[in-house]
Amino acid sequence: MKQAIFLIFTFLVISSHALFAQSGGKVIDNLAVKSTILDMDRKYSIYLPEDYESSGRSYPVLYLLHGAGDDQTGWVQFGEVKHIADKAIQEGLSTAMIIVMPDANTGQRGYFNSPKNDWNYEDFFFDEFMPYIEKTYRIRTEKRYRAIAGLSMGGGGTLMYALQRPDLFSAACPLSAYVGPISLDEALERWEKQYAGVSEKDLEAYYQHHSALELVKNIPEDQKNSVRWYIDCGDGDFLYEGNSLLHIAMRKKEIEHEFRIRDGVHSWSYWRSALPEVLTFVTAGFHQF
Repeated sequence: MKQAIFLIFTFLVISSHALFAQSGGKVIDNLAVKSTILDMDRKYSIYLPEDYESSGRSYPVLYLLHGAGDDQTGWVQFGEVKHIADKAIQEGLSTAMIIVMPDANTGQRGYFNSPKNDWNYEDFFFDEFMPYIEKTYRIRTEKRYRAIAGLSMGGGGTLMYALQRPDLFSAACPLSAYVGPISLDEALERWEKQYAGVSEKDLEAYYQHHSALELVKNIPEDQKNSVRWYIDCGDGDFLYEGNSLLHIAMRKKEIEHEFRIRDGVHSWSYWRSALPEVLTFVTAGFHQF
């Protein structure tokens, strides 16, 4: 009898562990949307919260951008987005949300339009990708339920998208972000080779539109606090200067923001530790203050 009870108990423990291991949200990392603007299929990954299939309700959305050298699977494979999001939701630190991770590594690398007008990724993102995602999945489409975050190159995308389109995002969380060239001279030196044939005048205009420091410097008064900002960079990160200058520029313009310098470098261990804070931060905006 004791042996039978022990076996039943063991079975229940193993079953409960298996059930727990299988719980949580779902990640699909090889989806695609057709782009007329880029003339190709563009891949993306998506995290759907645990109750997505059963609830019937609509969810807030976080667009989560990868860095240079990765693709739409970066946050899935290296960032452990499913584990971190599941844990944050289960612990009540994050509301259930949909997390969308587009590929910006195929064709040409990056989240911006080219000054040569031969690769318009920004146009794809705003005119094709976001509308497709928000029609295909049960997403709440008001600004207050939409946030954006990203690391390194994706942190730069986060900055530019939220600064250029503050009407679309309630919160923005650039992590270890590339803020763009620190000065116009640096920009021209780099881009004159990269974008051969583009006039200096056009490159100057491109700099004004793709430098976070310039965008902050020239931000309209009525847009200063239309986005909630969470900026995070490691104290040993090679991009610390741009992030520090961004913080100073925002302070001078009296733009409210959270700024974090933590122990760490430009690495996935740092960004994994940042993601729970990002989820908690954007959740605060999705809720009613």
